[in-house]
Amino acid sequence: MQTENHQNLYMDIAIIGYGKMGKEIAEIAEERGHEVSVIIDSSDDWMEKIDELRSCDIAIDFSTPDAVVDNIFKCFNSDIPVVVGTTGWHDQLENVVHDCLQREQSLFVASNFSIGVNIMFNLNKQLAKIMNMHPEYDVTIDETHHIHKMDAPSGTAITIANDIIEELEHKEEWVLDESESATEIPIFAHREGEVPGIHEVKYESMLDTISIKHEAKSRKGFALGAVIAAEYLVNKKGYHTMEDLLKA
Repeated sequence: MQTENHQNLYMDIAIIGYGKMGKEIAEIAEERGHEVSVIIDSSDDWMEKIDELRSCDIAIDFSTPDAVVDNIFKCFNSDIPVVVGTTGWHDQLENVVHDCLQREQSLFVASNFSIGVNIMFNLNKQLAKIMNMHPEYDVTIDETHHIHKMDAPSGTAITIANDIIEELEHKEEWVLDESESATEIPIFAHREGEVPGIHEVKYESMLDTISIKHEAKSRKGFALGAVIAAEYLVNKKGYHTMEDLLKA
């Protein structure tokens, strides 16, 4: 994956959701030679700027869980490729992807755009394969984010948990906070100050603890990944993820 805009690609970008992440994305996009020409941060903005949106090359959505699906369909209706970093809506992902493919639209979805977190995803899968042979270890997940994050657990923590469930034969589902069954993986979600994001997976036995951890130092890594995803998605159709981007 290229982290520099080597192709001198220019994009006219719409940002949907102009909170702290939206502002970071705008800054990174402009640093990479793109223009943010449309900012949508309310229902009124949609009414006033829909025609401007249709002239954009791509949209990047970091809005809210209750608005994101409607935002995606509005982009589809305008034939605008859309990169989505909003989390807390993935129970609707299957239907959205089906619509995307059926209508030959362009969609990129990631629970986390950080390169470091995606390295952790791979480490997590490999560790889970090994730990499947050691059932004396029990697994937990801790995630910490800033107090403004609306969903819990984080989309990243859910991805981590689902990847573990695929590898551990004795785990069937994740739960928020304390588990009541040996088949559950507890995810403990903490909201503190302005923490950009911390995720830790722990395997504990009576004798020791094994853990892997990622701690973001700022939001810039997430913003950079989102803009790189947008550069990747231009002129492509279908549904794409970070796994596709990292292979590019």
